[in-house]
Amino acid sequence: MSSAAEFVPPSRSLKALEEAVQGCRGCDLYKDATQAVFGEGRKSAELMLVGEQPGDKEDLEGEPFVGPAGRLLDRALEEAGIDRSAAYVTNAVKHFKWKPRGKRRLHQTPRAGEIEACKPWLAAEVEAIKPQALLAMGATATRSLFGSKFKVLKDRGRQIDSPLAPVAAVTIHPSAILRVRERDEREAEFAAFVADLEAVASALQGAAR
Repeated sequence: MSSAAEFVPPSRSLKALEEAVQGCRGCDLYKDATQAVFGEGRKSAELMLVGEQPGDKEDLEGEPFVGPAGRLLDRALEEAGIDRSAAYVTNAVKHFKWKPRGKRRLHQTPRAGEIEACKPWLAAEVEAIKPQALLAMGATATRSLFGSKFKVLKDRGRQIDSPLAPVAAVTIHPSAILRVRERDEREAEFAAFVADLEAVASALQGAAR
C-alpha cells in the first residue's frame, strides 16, 4: 500500500515539514492538486483542530480553512471564546481531491487508502505540536486520528481516551453545516458545533489545572 512515510523528514520543525510535504508522492492525489496544504498555527498551540482535506480555495491559496467552511469555523471559534491564532489547524489529507463539473471543481471524499497514505504527515504534526486537546472534525479526521471504531454521530459530545492528547473529541465538519438547507436546522447545527468547541475548551482548562 502506498504511504507518505518515505517523504516525511525526521525533523519535527513545522517549517521543515511544510517544505517537505510539497514533494510528497505518497498517493496519487498530488497529480490533480495545485499544491499540498499543510497545517497552520503555533507550535506551542494547546488546541489542534483537524479537518478532512483542503477545499478549492485552500488548494489555490495553500492555507487551511480559508474558504466558506473556514469562515464558518472562525465564527464558531469566536462564539466559543477560542482564539484561532492560538490554535493549530490542519487536515487529515494534504491534497485536494476533486472532480470537474463544468468550470467548477467539486470536492470528493478521500478513500480509506488515501487517508491511510497521508497519516504520517498528520502524525508528524501531532508529534511537533504535542497538543493538550485534539478535535477531529468530520469522519475523515476521526478515522485518521482515532481509528475506524469511532464515529462522529456516535461519539460526538464525549471525551475520547487517546494517547495522542489528554483531551480528545470528535465533532462534525463545518462544511456539513453549510450543506443544511433549512435555516432553522442550520442554525441548530451551528449552535451544536459551537457547544462542542466550548466543551473541548472547558476540558482543556480542566486538564491544565
